[in-house]
Amino acid sequence: QLIESGGGLVQAGASLRLSCVASRPTFSGYAMGWFRQAPGKEREFVAFISWTGGIIRYAVSVKGRFTIYRGNAENTIFLQMNSLKPEDTAVYYCAGGYYNGGYRLAEDYDSWGQGTQVTVSS
Repeated sequence: QLIESGGGLVQAGASLRLSCVASRPTFSGYAMGWFRQAPGKEREFVAFISWTGGIIRYAVSVKGRFTIYRGNAENTIFLQMNSLKPEDTAVYYCAGGYYNGGYRLAEDYDSWGQGTQVTVSS
């Protein structure tokens, strides 16, 4: 089970940091990522980080503004979101799964958090 926190309501240009903790032990190869879903839209990939942190990928829409990284504990990741825009408004979901080469699709993960709301006002 994955547990997210850190969402909120901010103005455009502000920053937020999301956190995700895996409540059960994870092992070598366990990758994690972030997705988001805006009202009326499909869930979309945001960012990915491999077990070691050696592979990091971002959606084009957030590259240069968002940073994904692992905490000191291997079962914790963060998403630092800077220069937020109104179009970043969505429910953000943490996802986890043993890496098999794919990371952009929801099917690449087998564990999900409950989601945390991020709202950016203009």
